[in-house]
Amino acid sequence: MTGSQAIIVEQDQQISATIEGERPRLRNFIRKRVADEQDAEDILQDVFYELVEAYRLMKPIEQIGAWLFRVARNRITDLFRKKKPQTLSERIVEESGETLGLEDLLPSPEAGPEAAYARHVLLEELDAALDELPDEQREVFIGHELEGLSFKELAAKTGVSVNTLLSRKHYAVLHLRQRLQVIYEEFNRR
Repeated sequence: MTGSQAIIVEQDQQISATIEGERPRLRNFIRKRVADEQDAEDILQDVFYELVEAYRLMKPIEQIGAWLFRVARNRITDLFRKKKPQTLSERIVEESGETLGLEDLLPSPEAGPEAAYARHVLLEELDAALDELPDEQREVFIGHELEGLSFKELAAKTGVSVNTLLSRKHYAVLHLRQRLQVIYEEFNRR
């Protein structure tokens, strides 16, 4: 075995050990931030591809764990920049192709006392969850989701960059999803 072959074998062993050791934590980190499983897996593979490239180009990486998470964060940001943000009503489409709004998703108040109660609880929980958000995140979420403003319109209105608005909305959605998960599970048990 030549000296260059030995270096490649050693690099392969280091890469394999790093991937094996960091894969679970890195996958969890990505999955918490990326809802689509396939997108998350693509990002994970991209991060490991960059690791292999860095090793092959003999780029020194001092703190491999921190480097991997930084690359993952950058890939996640790239993903969110590529994807066109959607409003709630654009994402909720019945099988018939009819678009549903927030009002359509809530139980009708005319459907009886139990439905009226469920509607009241859901609206109260949503309102409370929105109140828990920092002002900047709440304003972006309400402007985009409930008022139907585009991020470009919000940027013009507030003087804040589109990327900052996207980030604020992302954090608002994560908080609301976590906060409302409990009530969602409670109603699904019934």
